[in-house]
Amino acid sequence: MNDWYDAEERAERSQQLSESHRWEEALDEIDAALEINPQNPSWQAYRAFLLDNLDRVEEAVGAYEEALELEPDDTSLLIALGIDLTRLERHREALAVFEQAAGLAPDCEAVYCHRILNFADLGDHESAEEMFYLAQQVREDCPDCYFHMGLSLAARGDHERALYCWNRSIELEPTYPGVKQHIARAHRARGELTRARESYIGELRNDPGNIDLLLEMGELALEADDLDGAGGRFHQILELEPSHVAASSNLADVYLRKGSPQEALNLLLVLEEEQPDSTSVQERLGAAHLGLGQYAQARLHLATAVEHAPERVGALMLLGTCLLHLNRAEEAGDVFRRVLEHSPRSAHAHHNLAVCYFLAQDHERGLEHCLHALESKPDYTTAIHKAVVACVELRRWRQTRELIAQGLRADPSDQALLQLSGRLWRYRLRAAVRRMLWLPRKRAFANKVTPNT
Repeated sequence: MNDWYDAEERAERSQQLSESHRWEEALDEIDAALEINPQNPSWQAYRAFLLDNLDRVEEAVGAYEEALELEPDDTSLLIALGIDLTRLERHREALAVFEQAAGLAPDCEAVYCHRILNFADLGDHESAEEMFYLAQQVREDCPDCYFHMGLSLAARGDHERALYCWNRSIELEPTYPGVKQHIARAHRARGELTRARESYIGELRNDPGNIDLLLEMGELALEADDLDGAGGRFHQILELEPSHVAASSNLADVYLRKGSPQEALNLLLVLEEEQPDSTSVQERLGAAHLGLGQYAQARLHLATAVEHAPERVGALMLLGTCLLHLNRAEEAGDVFRRVLEHSPRSAHAHHNLAVCYFLAQDHERGLEHCLHALESKPDYTTAIHKAVVACVELRRWRQTRELIAQGLRADPSDQALLQLSGRLWRYRLRAAVRRMLWLPRKRAFANKVTPNT
């Protein structure tokens, strides 16, 4: 009799501890109570509740199953078990449990609501919609139903309807956790970066230490070319979690884009130790060394990246540029031709290949590739400059004027083109004088070699 009394005391003590969120101590007390009376279903269910709060979901599933052995028709226990199975991504088991609960309580909205999420995660969106409409017949104002339905719609790329569902969740429950992050993702997918940022900030107010949220905000800032904003978010993550790989990787990208290769290199060398076979890390190590003028080291990393991923256009472009800096124009040309096999309209690849031909004094083919670059990017002033110089070398004066005009339309203040335009008559005069001096010599030579008749 004393043991039963002690078990009751332990169970009551467990509840008091849980009210103070002292979950571990509460679990110890309920375990002690269950050792005395393991046949108490409410204590088994309460134990599962404590395990859920400790995020020991696998154990919680076992506890709910033990409670259901004692109370097999308890709908609330079935729903709780189904929710934990969903958290563990055991979707088909969860669906079977919710179906069992629906058989016991067909008018319970929760047995339909949570099946929306499971069907959505399984990619069965038709069944997800069916569950949504069944749930609506029982209760029209469930924020969970709208949230789960939004996930299904977003998975199908129907971001407009997903936004409607998620905004409806907020109307029904203004503090609904995580929904603003999903709203931000939908706006981001639609290219609405400002609205995405506003939603992210709204979610951050509710959960300021959410690292995944901070990471997405940093990535959004990168998309918007807000390098300072992106760097701030990634630094914030690294303050919270110094070894966060994605934050370090993204911050390295920020430094590369800001023209700070040494800071990028410091981060990438650490990442290389953790990910020695990462093609992305090798490519960016090459970019950092390239930015520092360390061309031999850059070539080694870029060659490794290309070896691992022969079709990686970014690494090929960097490798070609590196080879140009190493005065290996012929090899660089081969690399840029490989780029054009994968991206035939790449303006930068055509331009760089043109440079290789110019270095070989092949102005004709260099001009050809400059013109290809301008077909893809008409305002590519660097290509225009080189094309103009090639046309002058080839004495194509009309084409020279047309190219200068094209460049000045793109940038009317381009000093190099304005100077070339002003000097064009001198180039033409010089070429004409050379031609005049050459013609008498050419005729004299012709007379010498032509036999008398």
